Amino acid sequence: MKKWLLALVAVPALLVGCGEKKEPAALPEPEVAQIPEVEILTPKEVKINETIELAAHVVQGGKNLDDAVVEFEVWESGKRDQGQMVSGELEKEGIYKATTKFDHDGVYYMYAHTTTGNGVHSMPKQQITAGSPDMTKVLPEDEKANNNSMDHNMMNHGNDTSEHNDHEKK
Repeated sequence: MKKWLLALVAVPALLVGCGEKKEPAALPEPEVAQIPEVEILTPKEVKINETIELAAHVVQGGKNLDDAVVEFEVWESGKRDQGQMVSGELEKEGIYKATTKFDHDGVYYMYAHTTTGNGVHSMPKQQITAGSPDMTKVLPEDEKANNNSMDHNMMNHGNDTSEHNDHEKK
């Protein structure tokens, strides 16, 4: 009787053990945030004492991006600590604009700080020459007086990975 009882328990247990195993469902690949393409539309040479447009066209995934945050950082060569931030406003189809004025001849720099809805930050940089500066008095950007800035070309905020260009340390 014990043998029969053992057989009744052992046979179903063996059949269950030989059954087809189901593979766990594959986890979806984590979504990688697309880096926005930011094209600066501001002219590289401008006149002094005239209002100029700071402008950038933002595209992500081949489409105009109308919900980015764009801020233009502008400073005179060698005077990064005296720079100003100007908020860009969406004008149309991924184009953000702001205005500024240069009151004297000089070489200026501008970052178009761009942050997308998924937290990716891009900062393309452009040199702007206002008027006719005496180039012997202009500090090259790598020899500027203020060396406490960090210039990031692209940074994916919220993740541990980031790309850095023109990295300067205190």
